[in-house]
Amino acid sequence: MPARINFATLTLMDTLDLAALIETEAHDRYSLFATQLGATEAGAVFQSMAENEKKHGDALAARRRSLFADAPARYSRGDIFDVEAPDVGSPRWNMSEYNAYQVALHSEKKAWEFYDEALREVRQPEIKALFEELREEEAEHVSMVQAIIAKLPPSAKDEAEDLDDSYMRMGY
Repeated sequence: MPARINFATLTLMDTLDLAALIETEAHDRYSLFATQLGATEAGAVFQSMAENEKKHGDALAARRRSLFADAPARYSRGDIFDVEAPDVGSPRWNMSEYNAYQVALHSEKKAWEFYDEALREVRQPEIKALFEELREEEAEHVSMVQAIIAKLPPSAKDEAEDLDDSYMRMGY
């Protein structure tokens, strides 16, 4: 949980700003991975995830603008780090599509956990409702990625490195 954020005192504008920043950070990280891996199956997975994060971030930013116009934000990218963005060291040059989706799944679960933990500190009903909405969206993203993984051919899973084990060793 980012230490610089006092969830009990957030305004609706702050919450929308933070959520948009989280999506922007995830978009930027996935875009970096897509560029690094290029025209590979894993690169395509990361490009797709970048597009999804951008859509979600754009929707949150539009919602914020409609409610608060150009009021200055109190939070910036420096206030969040790796909330939903995949871990910096995740991609590898020979990464499989399956492993790329495992990275995406882990990231979506991280975001769900962030919103779930934040809900424990939020007191205002309006903010609580938004965090619940954001947590539910992340749960939908987890389900979406799990469904994609389930549809991959068995050979994709057989050829893949077991990232679950490496994440378990890192404490995730």
